[in-house]
Amino acid sequence: MNFTDLSAVMRENGIVGAGGAGFPSYAKLNKKADTILLNCAECEPLLKLHRQVMEKYAFEIMSTLAQIADVLEAKQVIIAIKGSYRAAVEAVQANLASFQNIQIGILPEIYPAGDEVITIYETTKRVVPPGSLPIEVGVIVYNVETIYNVYRAIRDAQPVTYKYITIAGEVKTPVTLKAPLGMTYKELVEQAGGTTVEDPVFIGGGPMTGRIVNAYDTVTKTSNAVLVMPKNAFIVLKRTSHIRIDMKRAMAACCQCQMCTDLCPRHLLGHPIEPHKFMRSATSGVTKDVSPYINTMFCSQCGLCEMFSCVQSLSPRTLIRECKTGLQKNGVSVPKGTPMKTVSLERDYRRVPMERLTARLGLVKYNVPAPLKDELLEPKTVKILLAQHIGTPAKAVVQVGDIVVTGQVIGRVDSEKLGVNLHASIDGTIIDVNEKFITIQR
Repeated sequence: MNFTDLSAVMRENGIVGAGGAGFPSYAKLNKKADTILLNCAECEPLLKLHRQVMEKYAFEIMSTLAQIADVLEAKQVIIAIKGSYRAAVEAVQANLASFQNIQIGILPEIYPAGDEVITIYETTKRVVPPGSLPIEVGVIVYNVETIYNVYRAIRDAQPVTYKYITIAGEVKTPVTLKAPLGMTYKELVEQAGGTTVEDPVFIGGGPMTGRIVNAYDTVTKTSNAVLVMPKNAFIVLKRTSHIRIDMKRAMAACCQCQMCTDLCPRHLLGHPIEPHKFMRSATSGVTKDVSPYINTMFCSQCGLCEMFSCVQSLSPRTLIRECKTGLQKNGVSVPKGTPMKTVSLERDYRRVPMERLTARLGLVKYNVPAPLKDELLEPKTVKILLAQHIGTPAKAVVQVGDIVVTGQVIGRVDSEKLGVNLHASIDGTIIDVNEKFITIQR
């Protein structure tokens, strides 16, 4: 297989980052890379799926990594994984002898170890410059499920039609499920035994970066978890506060202690993001120096500042996001060539342990096993969103009344645009097509 073939396989089979923003995987391929990094950090509390998939499909994933490295002529492959994921580590170790260029990089038990900039530094000691991509330091980062999807595409010509997703929190039986794209979160929660509280709130994603979702929202290629929480949970209250109240509280209570900056993962690597300076400027309305506002563009939105660091329980991340979004809407792009400081000498002492973070979030009682159930679920109906990744949304190539089979292309993106194909996740009949989604009934 050559570069063109690999890129085509990824694009045609709808492979994007299986988490985060869903960057199309073919667009990451670059022969400037000397290192392929597999992210098995399982960045946020309660999520289980990546270590579970790694444990079960270690050889398949490692053989695919070796194939990608061969195509790109990369010198090494590093599997970045936490030592506490013992079963997954043992599965990788059992297959290392078969791959000369693959090694394990043990990650510390910190948050956010899965932020690719942090993962790269922890495993290679390379610092990605502010506003740059990993390829600038010769690295390409993929996560576990993404590479497993590449394996299925190369070996069996199977496109992405389902997603592994962890269901946790206030459910009777926490579990990791294999769900067709377009299945509702409500159906997944029912598969976990149903909720155990009245008026539950669903969070799509992890407790730090996920968002509140509707029970009838559906699984996409980037869905990693559904957390069922009581409405008075800390992680729910932080998400339901009003931006105007957040600003007024910051104006009244921010004491410039600098804890938000002192514990900021990107700041500790030398990036010019200083949340406390932004809070000072934003709450006082000072604009003589615009750098605190411009530097919000370097925020990774990991959430440590407002979910862990701030002793006043203020919301730096939320206010920074509001500023960052406003700048982008007004045509301000991420500054290039921004100077950075060296890695902080205090960094090793300011990394936030996952155990302490889990306790601070009030999630200890939910941090229980969620076994992988590797049988594909069979919903009667799926609603597949046309926009499931960074780039151009797919355009429907089917119409109401069409009969489709699992894996059939139902949405395409023009070849000159950034995007991937979209496929039917069940056999059935198309019962609705619009600009946002396609509905299939089994």
